[in-house]
Amino acid sequence: MDSHSVSVKEKKFNKLITVVSIVVPVVVALLFGVKIPDVERLGFLPPIYASINGLTALILCCAVWAILKGKKKLHQFLMNICIGLSLLFLVMYIAYHMTSESTTFGGEGMIKYIYYFILITHILLSVAIIPLVLKTYSFAYLENFERHRKWASITFPLWLYVAITGVVVYLLIAPYYPV
Repeated sequence: MDSHSVSVKEKKFNKLITVVSIVVPVVVALLFGVKIPDVERLGFLPPIYASINGLTALILCCAVWAILKGKKKLHQFLMNICIGLSLLFLVMYIAYHMTSESTTFGGEGMIKYIYYFILITHILLSVAIIPLVLKTYSFAYLENFERHRKWASITFPLWLYVAITGVVVYLLIAPYYPV
């Protein structure tokens, strides 16, 4: 691709990334306030979407291993799976919270502060990771691998943190879910 067509495509990607990065968190926040009446609580979803977070973390590590071994197609395949898993997580997360009241953490003492620190950083970084993942992905799509690598060096550890802390948050709050 010539530099002009790449620049035009990159500008289009940037607009789309900006819109998605704003719309997704706003819609999720709005849907938190929506409760579907007379629908069975989807209480089986939290361990599933926590497992999806764990699987995402594992596949992210495998994707990094693949690219370090020069396996570009495998890396691309694994990253596409991670994005798909993240979308699946988001759908399940929204569905759960639209059918269930939020669970209050019941731990006391230092564990309470640890839980809330992990939860708050997880939530903030899960919002920040949206444009980072999309921008990093767009550089690979546009075959600008130098910029892709630079962005991935920031995106990967943050995405991995979000995936791992998603599991940790679940494990810490699971004892307090209603039966």
